[in-house]
Amino acid sequence: MKTLITLILAMFVAQAAFAMPLTVPQIQTASTQTTRYDCKDGKSVSVQYTNTRNRQSFAALTVDGRKLLFVNVLAGSGARYVADQYTWWTKGPQANLYDEMAAKDSPPLLADCEARKK
Repeated sequence: MKTLITLILAMFVAQAAFAMPLTVPQIQTASTQTTRYDCKDGKSVSVQYTNTRNRQSFAALTVDGRKLLFVNVLAGSGARYVADQYTWWTKGPQANLYDEMAAKDSPPLLADCEARKK
């Protein structure tokens, strides 16, 4: 229940997060990194990852023209972030974006995305 409340709060705050810098004095940023991904369909996406001193992780990216703040949640493998109906799932340099409201066998919105080498 605590995780659900945290997730709902994060999604509520997400819309305002891109209108102005998001600051929560009790949660201090430890590191921020922006990674650009090139996907199979020729699309690309830029993701800003933020890790906090209290070990929370977030990913900010634009989906269908909406800037969303994704929250890291439990994953069996890799790193899984959720916002609204979407899941951004990474493993190493690969990532996929899923619409959890789509039909069960629908392909990812962004598939086989590969992080650009720096």
